[in-house]
Amino acid sequence: MPFPIKVGKRERWSYANIKEVLDLPNLIEIQRRSYQWFIEEGIRETFQEISPIQDFTGNLILEFGEHSLGEPKYTVEECKERDMTYAAPLRVKVRLINKETGEVKEQEVFMGDLPLMTPKGTFVINGAERVIVSQLVRSPGVYYSEAVDPSGAKMYTATLIPNRGAWLELETDNTGSIYVRVDRTRKIPVTVLLKALGYNTKARILELFDYDVRIQTTLEKDTTDSEEEALVEIYKRLRPGEPPTVESARNLLESLFFDPKRYDLGQVGRYKLHKKLNHGVLTQEVNGRQEYIRCLTKEDIVHIIKYLLRLMDGQVKPDDIDHLGNRRVRSVGELLQNQFRIGLARMERVVRERMTIQDVEAITPQVLINIQPVVAAVKEFFGSSQLSQFMDQTNPLSELTHKRRLSALGPGGLSRERAGFEVRDVHTSHYGRMCPIETPEGPNIGLIGSLSTYARVNEFGFIETPYRKVDKERGVVTDEVVYLAADEEDQYVIAQANTPVDEEGRFLVPRVTARYRGEIVVVPAERVDLMDVSPKQMVSVAASLIPFLEHDDANRALMGANMQRQAVPLIRTEAPLVGTGMEWRAARDSGVVVLARNPGVVERVTSQEIVIRKDDGTTDVYKLQKFVRSNQGTCINQKPIVRKGQRVEAGEVIADGPSTDQGELALGRNVLVAFMSWEGYNYEDAILISERLVKEDIFTSIHIEEYECEARDTKLGPEEITRDIPNVGEDVLKDLDERGIIRIGAEVRPGDILVGKVTPKGETELTAEERLLRAIFGEKAREVRDTSLRVPHGESGKVVDVKVFSRENGDELAPGVNKLVRVYVAQKRKISVGDKMAGRHGNKGVISRILPEEDMPFLPDGTPVDIVLNPLGVPSRMNLGQILETHLGWAAKTLGIHIACPVFDGADEEEIKEALRRAGLPEDGKTILYDGRTGEPFDRPITVGYMYMLKLAHLVDDKIHARSTGPYSLVTQQPLGGKAQFGGQRFGEMEVWALEAYGAAYTLQEILTVKSDDVVGRVKTYEAIVKGENVPEPGVPESFKVLIKELQSLGLDVKVLSEENQEIEIKDEDEDITEAGKDLGLELHPEEKTLRAVRPKGEAEETFEDKEEEAEEELDLDELEGELPSLEEGEEEWAKIVPDGDLDELEEEE
Repeated sequence: MPFPIKVGKRERWSYANIKEVLDLPNLIEIQRRSYQWFIEEGIRETFQEISPIQDFTGNLILEFGEHSLGEPKYTVEECKERDMTYAAPLRVKVRLINKETGEVKEQEVFMGDLPLMTPKGTFVINGAERVIVSQLVRSPGVYYSEAVDPSGAKMYTATLIPNRGAWLELETDNTGSIYVRVDRTRKIPVTVLLKALGYNTKARILELFDYDVRIQTTLEKDTTDSEEEALVEIYKRLRPGEPPTVESARNLLESLFFDPKRYDLGQVGRYKLHKKLNHGVLTQEVNGRQEYIRCLTKEDIVHIIKYLLRLMDGQVKPDDIDHLGNRRVRSVGELLQNQFRIGLARMERVVRERMTIQDVEAITPQVLINIQPVVAAVKEFFGSSQLSQFMDQTNPLSELTHKRRLSALGPGGLSRERAGFEVRDVHTSHYGRMCPIETPEGPNIGLIGSLSTYARVNEFGFIETPYRKVDKERGVVTDEVVYLAADEEDQYVIAQANTPVDEEGRFLVPRVTARYRGEIVVVPAERVDLMDVSPKQMVSVAASLIPFLEHDDANRALMGANMQRQAVPLIRTEAPLVGTGMEWRAARDSGVVVLARNPGVVERVTSQEIVIRKDDGTTDVYKLQKFVRSNQGTCINQKPIVRKGQRVEAGEVIADGPSTDQGELALGRNVLVAFMSWEGYNYEDAILISERLVKEDIFTSIHIEEYECEARDTKLGPEEITRDIPNVGEDVLKDLDERGIIRIGAEVRPGDILVGKVTPKGETELTAEERLLRAIFGEKAREVRDTSLRVPHGESGKVVDVKVFSRENGDELAPGVNKLVRVYVAQKRKISVGDKMAGRHGNKGVISRILPEEDMPFLPDGTPVDIVLNPLGVPSRMNLGQILETHLGWAAKTLGIHIACPVFDGADEEEIKEALRRAGLPEDGKTILYDGRTGEPFDRPITVGYMYMLKLAHLVDDKIHARSTGPYSLVTQQPLGGKAQFGGQRFGEMEVWALEAYGAAYTLQEILTVKSDDVVGRVKTYEAIVKGENVPEPGVPESFKVLIKELQSLGLDVKVLSEENQEIEIKDEDEDITEAGKDLGLELHPEEKTLRAVRPKGEAEETFEDKEEEAEEELDLDELEGELPSLEEGEEEWAKIVPDGDLDELEEEE
């Protein structure tokens, strides 16, 4: 039976059968905790590693002491507005000790600005919000593997991977001898290394390994007799070509494995080594603190060899490298610490050099330290590391998921090309740690994952998941929770969360389904050690938002989880009728809703702010974000959901953000769907929708575009932002204010001026006529060009905000920029044909037609349905969750309730039937529908109900594109491609075959010549069309000339012959255009590659610099002056909708 639960500010009826003993952790804790560790521990650790720095004589010593972080200069909002980095100054106390004089100088030194994490777990870098993705890497430690060589003998290897430093690899050959490789060099018998380490006699070595026969065969292949010889032998292998001495060899070996500055196992490496070989001590005392032993010891190497011998005997098993016990997570803190360490190491070199060069008396810590390398390393990490990513901010879920992402790519990780199937595959150890469902489709599949809901990362970087303890003596499942890493879990028998237990916690069945060492086993109840805490423990946040996930095929669930991240926030949000009870957690932890910091009473509420009077009489003021542009151009808008005089508790939601409703995540809308075919309009997953969704703004979203214009200093003088623009009419300027900037509220269309700007042109002499005109009208020569910021093709909307930054107002601008103007244009996008929609079960499609409400099929009570989906989309895809959701949604809507249906613990068939009965609806969820056009009933009952549908970010307005003329590529002279470059449609090899098959010779000829890269022909054709004459014969395409040049570059003498065997002279492009130009009364300056009308001598010339704004050097037809009117006057534009690609391909942006 369902029971009511409180989620956010709403009550839902939950169908859960399993009581949850553990609350969900904060979902962005992985980011926050890791950064907190870096601030408190990581920085101190890194300074300790390089401190003290001594000069070469050992006379001067530089020590680093306590560090402190100052206050950030600007708030997060100001940083976003001004393109600044949200950072705080890092200062360190530094002491310089002169041993000769005993003099000590102490100073606090500024070490650069350290980017701070915002409360939402992001960083603001140069005004853009970024996320540092956690990385999954091989853990330091020792790994054993076995392989079969071509002769059929088993080969064994042991690899010791440190945190940093040289690798040590042991391998066997088919005789059983053991060899060692140091840092990927040539192999040497392992006994050579043992002798070099001080086990200097054969007897001693044999004794170490109990006279093992394989060690004896290895000794036979070993030519060295003493420690010295062994050291020299190793030195020869590592430094070939250098004269070996025993001393240098000993130093080399020491520094390779036993010097903490060069070699570091890390606490993780030491912990893994200790666990594996189970010998020795973990920690030692340093300055009164217990520290992990970070270096290798001789005993370690001996034990590694002993374990290898046991592996060869079959006493132990080889390691599984894809097991999560052998992979660890490097989060923000550690990644940042590594960069910081690199910066400090570079700084250390500079300090040493300066100690040697500078005068000892005048020297101070400030003079010695150059912070540049440290600042550069941190800046480079945040700006250009593969793991520092522009935050996906389409909706709150995409933000949250981005912060919980685990990537195996990046520096020190795998590369897409090298990663095989095993690494990408789901592993049994992923259970409760990494989601088996949520991963991108395409080349990154399996390399990028998402943290499971309850998972947390321990101090060593291993992912842990919680389990309930079973009290074996009493045979009772307790509420005590233990967190286990993947390698610790292998020794326990773990029951599933849905195992039936009574009130006391005793198992109700004698035999229990459980997991043991990655296998599913059925065991007697008394053998169970642990039990899962929750059924949603194994999936990620996005997957746990899919109701009836257990009835969906995994491939479709993957698409459903991924597509929820692409839902655009709608104007009117609506929480799902059938949810999973996770919605409020996702919304709360993503940081888009406003939570009350303290309990109190609401004193004032406006759309901009909320004021709450606390119990002690003071007030809290909460500012709300209004119509802010997100990283992806969607709209962030917060609105209050409390009333004046209302009592609120700490942590209560007081304002909704984008895609939230009463504190719950609300990515789409509940709409009435029918599963039936309708006139072929839902063929191949297409979607037929009712005009009601357009008229009533059910799926309308706001999108905000940002345009910026900067006035720079040029060689010819400064650019100027002004209303006074040459050669434009007053009607174009009607919405500009006196500064030349568009007013807020103006409606703009493509080509409208947003910011008027003029750029100086070169000074020139005037012609006689112009001098006469100037003399009469007295206008002083304004040698400027119009370089205003205009609305690009295909964009339009209303201006919602304008920001002006200038040097006079003391704003920090880039060098050479005097003024910066940002204009924000908002669009209201209604749902339209070509938009992509989806449900939560991977059921996606494109809208094919919008039907008037009265033509839609209607229910017996006269209600028209909103959406008609194809029933054929269900059986082959096996995502039955959508059908169950539809049935239960209908019942919920009729009963006027919201339902929580947690994953793997939702309503079953009987309960859904019961809900439909209670609502007075048919038990099979089907009803007779009537055709809206004729009023006739359809011939059989149809499944109808409420489904939660999302509108995805692939909007047709962003994809539709048309071009008539535009930029051309420099070498081939063919049009560029893509909407961003205002390119043309590619007519490729296969399309040529299509026209050939039709025999459409002339169409094909003009597509390959005048419409593409016949430079002269296209100018002549353009002229002919404008003048209304016949189109001339095409000439030679530019790409043909490029082909000839390429063949000539291979040393082939290529001639082009006509049908009569006459040689055709292929002119260079420049001569070609020049001649064509002369015929048209045009003159071309070859070095400028720009056509324009011939002017009398000495008239103003446009230089090539004028053109450098264009994406590529181009032949620009707008420059054709004289008698040719401009293109816009009635030229037909060839428009084509750019296809969205195959719908079953999820567009994953890298």
